[in-house]
Amino acid sequence: MTRRSRAREVALQLLFQRDHNPIVDRPTIERFVHDRLRESSLEPFCLSLYDGVVAHLADIDQRLAAAAENWRLPRMPTVDRNVLRLGTYELLFSPDTPAAVALDEAIELARRYGTADSPAFVNGVLDKLRQATVAPSVPLAGEEQASGPDKAAEPAALPQPSSLATE
Repeated sequence: MTRRSRAREVALQLLFQRDHNPIVDRPTIERFVHDRLRESSLEPFCLSLYDGVVAHLADIDQRLAAAAENWRLPRMPTVDRNVLRLGTYELLFSPDTPAAVALDEAIELARRYGTADSPAFVNGVLDKLRQATVAPSVPLAGEEQASGPDKAAEPAALPQPSSLATE
């Protein structure tokens, strides 16, 4: 297990605990992180993951609810729900983490702490979120798609506010 993987694991433990007891003071959280990570240099990364998920929780949960077809968040196992929250935070709000790394790390956490079905479930939901965040390059009506190695695509012109009102 890599050092940052261990920090993600501790962040998952904090999120799991927060689901069951949201009233834990900050010094207790920091002591928990300090006691579980052997390297103090990982503590800021772990706490930034936890704090990031908590800060964006409403947005993350809304996106997860939309991506997890036929699953309401409260009905998900606690581990799966919090692995998804952590993975979603890294996918959407942590630009220094590549999408493939965020997916792999979340799947590994699900494999380690979830049920036999958790890795596939986490992979499916996070992959759907990842695909939804990648904007396809579809040409606007009346535009031609640039093709070939020597043709560069021109940026599409945005519609003017007055043209929006007439459509």
